[in-house]
Amino acid sequence: MGLVERLRQAAAGRQHGGRMQAVWNGVVLAESDDTIVLEGNHYFPPESVDRRYLRPSSHGTVCPWKGRASYYAIEVDGERNDAAAWYYPDPSPAAARIKDHVAFWHGVRVIEAPDIGEGEWS
Repeated sequence: MGLVERLRQAAAGRQHGGRMQAVWNGVVLAESDDTIVLEGNHYFPPESVDRRYLRPSSHGTVCPWKGRASYYAIEVDGERNDAAAWYYPDPSPAAARIKDHVAFWHGVRVIEAPDIGEGEWS
């Protein structure tokens, strides 16, 4: 498989069917059943992210095929995790599906959300 074909496959990503959560310090930072998995990372839709815990970061990186990534620091209960979330505000056309979607790393656990059925709270 050539480079161009690998890039096409990577850009396609895939929708994840299960409900996913991003968790740090016991707090759910994001939760969605509509993440996009790209290069092994779950990208959460912007509306699924709890922005109360995100702080702008000056950190940035450039991916050769996705474009420039912007970062957030995460703050929970007075603890800070610098550059632990990233997103592409203006991705390349090949990565347009993940525009403004947020991915996590640096100790943020991305897990399947617990299945809490009806009646378990009574």
